[in-house]
Amino acid sequence: MSPLEAQVALNMLTGIGPVRCRRLIRHFGSALQVLKADYHSLLEVEGIGKELAKTVTDWQKHADPVAEIKAAHAMGIRLITPEDPTFPPYLLEAYDAPLLLYCWGNIEAMDQQAIGVVGSRRCSHYGLHSSRKLTYQLASCGMTIISGLARGIDTSAHEAAIAAGGRTIAILGSGLGQLYPAENEALAQRIAGGHGAVISEYPLNTRPDRGTFPMRNRIIAAWAQALLVIECPDKSGSLITANLAAEYGRPVFVVPGYIDSKNFIGSHRLIRDGATLITDGSDVLEDLGGMHVPTPPPSAMQEARNSMLNADQSRILECIGNQCMTADELMEACDLSAATVTRSLTLLEIHGMIKSQPGATYAIT
Repeated sequence: MSPLEAQVALNMLTGIGPVRCRRLIRHFGSALQVLKADYHSLLEVEGIGKELAKTVTDWQKHADPVAEIKAAHAMGIRLITPEDPTFPPYLLEAYDAPLLLYCWGNIEAMDQQAIGVVGSRRCSHYGLHSSRKLTYQLASCGMTIISGLARGIDTSAHEAAIAAGGRTIAILGSGLGQLYPAENEALAQRIAGGHGAVISEYPLNTRPDRGTFPMRNRIIAAWAQALLVIECPDKSGSLITANLAAEYGRPVFVVPGYIDSKNFIGSHRLIRDGATLITDGSDVLEDLGGMHVPTPPPSAMQEARNSMLNADQSRILECIGNQCMTADELMEACDLSAATVTRSLTLLEIHGMIKSQPGATYAIT
């Protein structure tokens, strides 16, 4: 058995987790030696009880690392261990770092300069606008955007990073063979196809559940240099991620929201407890290292915007004209699918060509 096969096998065993896996490896010297250990030797390791010791000694009943590696390669997925130079260094420093990463796409050296972006799945128009604006600014300046591929803020953050010509990393709370949510499969393909990577620590066919998402959140918090919270309700995954980031010693930046909105209760609590309030990407960049958001000349900006428009986006602008229209009205007027209209509206708003209005309508700026 190769060292990689041993690490894959150990990672496939349920109920152990990365902390105890690393404890076992430190005790026995390698993942391969862990799998060779006898029942009584395993019991000598702190945190390893009878049930887990039996799971490890019977590992062949629970894991087929050769088949797992073969399936990953067939899907174009690379397995990255902590010994690999592309393994994120900030993540490697975490006490609960993953045993390995399944990577669809590519991790590059520039991805060390990264910021995590989190927020509500059921976000407001204000939250979406804030996410698109700030993420676009940060990605334009070379920051890799790390988020969770979830609905709402996560999706907008990934899309804005791509629109800015930047890089983005999507961390899943499931295996790459069970991509969740399913409607973001096309977005995941775009990310992996040249704009970054889709990452999971879980075996390929792991389904998402309530326990996998908090584990996913710790990777976002540990990998990034800082965390940006866009829209955070109370008792939410975003709040968990922010607390984890603080534990890892990462700066936490928060967008303020409406004082009477339940979607910003967690955001305002974070600000009250010491997180940094921000209203522009330059606030984050200056705090991290004196960087600033460049502002191109108006003529160059307009030329760049026009060159980015495709036929669907131009059609939507023509349909809107001097009025305000909803996405549903645009679907009918332009004879476009819901997905095309939603994607086009997102990009047009990112580039400042339209603006969301009350009543879920859009108008040209």
